[in-house]
Amino acid sequence: MSAIAETNEGPNPVYNVLITLHPGFDTMDFTGPLEVLSTALHNINDRASKAFKCSFVAASEHTVSAQGCSLRAHMDYEEAHEDLADYDVLIIPGGGTENVLQKKTEPLQLISAFAELQKSDPTKERTLISICTGSLFLAQQGILQGLAATTHPDFYTKLEIICKEAARKGDLEQTDVMEERYVVNNARFALGENEDENPFILKKRPDGRRKSIARKGSNAWKESNRRRESIAMRASLKLGGLRVITSGGVTTGLDASLYLVSAMVSHDSAEEVARVMQYSWNKGVTVDGIDV
Repeated sequence: MSAIAETNEGPNPVYNVLITLHPGFDTMDFTGPLEVLSTALHNINDRASKAFKCSFVAASEHTVSAQGCSLRAHMDYEEAHEDLADYDVLIIPGGGTENVLQKKTEPLQLISAFAELQKSDPTKERTLISICTGSLFLAQQGILQGLAATTHPDFYTKLEIICKEAARKGDLEQTDVMEERYVVNNARFALGENEDENPFILKKRPDGRRKSIARKGSNAWKESNRRRESIAMRASLKLGGLRVITSGGVTTGLDASLYLVSAMVSHDSAEEVARVMQYSWNKGVTVDGIDV
């Protein structure tokens, strides 16, 4: 369960985040989301109102990134599997993917376990995020079947190939590979029938490409939390309503993480994180949103 932090406005949850590490991972795939989530506050005027608590998991105590950065994990994968139900968010960095895909090592098994956990227990809202080529791991495990996804532009073709192979082995559902900063499946809010009247949808872009339906921000998450949640509605979604976010190249991990802050905390909180980081939030797209 998430921890609860007291604020002047009442209790707010502290979301538990688990970030996976594997040899050769990309450093910024890891540090980008970590920076965003570690900075996010429920109350932007109260530095004690941290919204997320991040932990790291790896096969060994120290894991070296593609850039030569050595990171120390809080736990190994065996412990992570045992405590997986305690986590609200699982983040999968990319980089060094070939060895993992060929040998079928972690974090592949943890990804599948997290998805199965949501299907067996849709009462809890969980989010799975991949950064850059981390989406190849999700594709390998069949997570992206029937969903939309993105990855680093140099790997669009490879992602399509892996997704097609997964579909052939699975239920034949294809994956819509999109050229976007990030792609969100199973969002928390409803898109509605009339997109022109939906405040969460940006207008068609000048280049004529697909509309971005990234969340523009509101207190919808907190407001929906005051209502009885439709667990049955969430359970009817793919993967038991697991929110699946894939992002493109390394800097898009910042954008996807800012989206997550806006969705789980508030738009104001996400904007404040971007301001502190002196970063311009580039929004992606959201598909098949539903307000539970």
